Parts: sequence; structure tokens; C-alpha cells
Amino acid sequence: MSDAPPASPKRILVVEDDFLTVEALSDALRAEGFEVIGPVGNVERALQLVDATPAIDGAVVDVNLRGKMSFTVIDALQARHVPVALMTGYDRSALPPRYAAVPRCEKPFNISQVTRALFQS
Repeated sequence: MSDAPPASPKRILVVEDDFLTVEALSDALRAEGFEVIGPVGNVERALQLVDATPAIDGAVVDVNLRGKMSFTVIDALQARHVPVALMTGYDRSALPPRYAAVPRCEKPFNISQVTRALFQS
């Protein structure tokens, strides 16, 4: 098991548009003891879920959702002080400078990398 979550499950929002990645990531998070919120695969639905969910302990957000950049989702989560890990194939230099300190997990992901990015950065 990788970096174990605390006794009470942490709630992780998954924002990803690739079905196979969503399934693998959600299954891996659940296997580690996390509660998965979503998953959602587009910016509009992700923003609705961020607004409607009072307790989000962390989020894994794909940078590009069906051709639309997810920056508004990342900004909304950061405004709530929710730890965010970016799931992307983009190089760090391709992202806006305001996300320089946001942990980035390259695809294909490793669940240990994702949990460390969220809770030990």
C-alpha cells in the first residue's frame, strides 16, 4: 500500500475525461481508502460539483478536458484551499506560471505519486 490516508476517508474529487484513466484512478483511490467524488469529465460539471460539495479534501484534475482547459476548476479549488494534483501529459512550461507550484502527475499515473502530490507537497 502506498501513502495511507488517515482513519477517516479523505474525499477526492476526480476531474478527468478519459474513461480508462477515470476507472483506473478511481479504483486505485478507493483501494487506498479514499472516497471518490465524481468523477466528472468536463469543466462545467466540475465547477458545479465544486460549488455543491462542502467537503473536498483533495482533487486530481486533468488539465485538458475535451479540448477545454480546466484552469477555472483549478482556480475554484485553490480558492477553497483544496490540495490539487494536475493529471496531464503537458510539460510544466506549457502551463500558466500561476500553477508552477501545483504538483503535476504525468500520465500514465502512479497512485503513490498522486497521493504524495496531494498530501505531502
